Amino acid sequence: MNTQKLKVVLTVKLPDAVETRMRELFNTTLWLFMTPMPPDRVLEVARDTDVLVTSINDRIDADFFANCGDRLKMIANFGVGHDHIDIAAATEKGIMVTNTPGVLTEDTAEMTMGLILAVSRRFVEGAELVQNGEFSAWSPTFMLGRRIFGKRLGIIGMGRIGQALARRAKAFGMSVHYHNRKPVSARISDELGATYWDDLDQMLSRMDVVSINAPGGTGTQHMLNADRLARLQPHAILVNTARGQIVDEQALAAMLRNNRIAGVGLDVYEREPAINPELIGLPNAILLPHMASSTIEARQDMGDRVILNIKTHQDGHRPPDRVIPAML
Repeated sequence: MNTQKLKVVLTVKLPDAVETRMRELFNTTLWLFMTPMPPDRVLEVARDTDVLVTSINDRIDADFFANCGDRLKMIANFGVGHDHIDIAAATEKGIMVTNTPGVLTEDTAEMTMGLILAVSRRFVEGAELVQNGEFSAWSPTFMLGRRIFGKRLGIIGMGRIGQALARRAKAFGMSVHYHNRKPVSARISDELGATYWDDLDQMLSRMDVVSINAPGGTGTQHMLNADRLARLQPHAILVNTARGQIVDEQALAAMLRNNRIAGVGLDVYEREPAINPELIGLPNAILLPHMASSTIEARQDMGDRVILNIKTHQDGHRPPDRVIPAML
């Protein structure tokens, strides 16, 4: 064993090519199971490693940092979101945290646009009908959905993914609206033909489609609560490929059951991987298993960013994707 190499432990199974490269560069311990590493095991290995490679499955909270010992110097998160890591506690402990921004943008925007189409045009219902042998004849009133051309799309969160979605929506002939902490630049706004709403409530009541692309965290917990969901029009659809905690799922399920909105497409859930049982089986709900970024290309790119961050840290430089409290 080359004792000069950083000791790196993975808490999640990564693509073989990424793991192989990490073994070449570092003294790497792999996690070979598809299920996440148990929390007690994560804490145990953290006490005897230089770098911990984590994922959204891990809860790296203040208690973790209080008990992880003094050897750990870096947490290289495999993913963009970092609300599962207590950044303030990490900073106080002197542990660097990095993530993998930018590499999931196009994949997530593709999936979001796909869900908008699938819910509006009832793709899943139609496919299941054919698979069940229930398609007997075409009819002018059969499986009617709604076109998205000419409809208003309201994007909550106009970051990289929100902007990538807006470009796709514009190509489909949709009118782009958005709510953000502050307006995007005039250049981006002009390119997208996007209308800014500083009042989320006002935007919600006027949209045909609403897509959630905001970051997670306490600041967006139940941003779409029962009162805000009630502002949606009865023909509106809601899509969430961001964070499940942004939506009050109980209130959403009640609205779907009572046909107070037309449909929903979810890729993330409030208590993931558990899914609210009241959402299961609803014909106007498309539920996916957190797969918006699930492309071969995205996973490879994420792994490359993790390796770059660790190698830069090893070489004594500032990693390009360091997460600091001022960013939150």
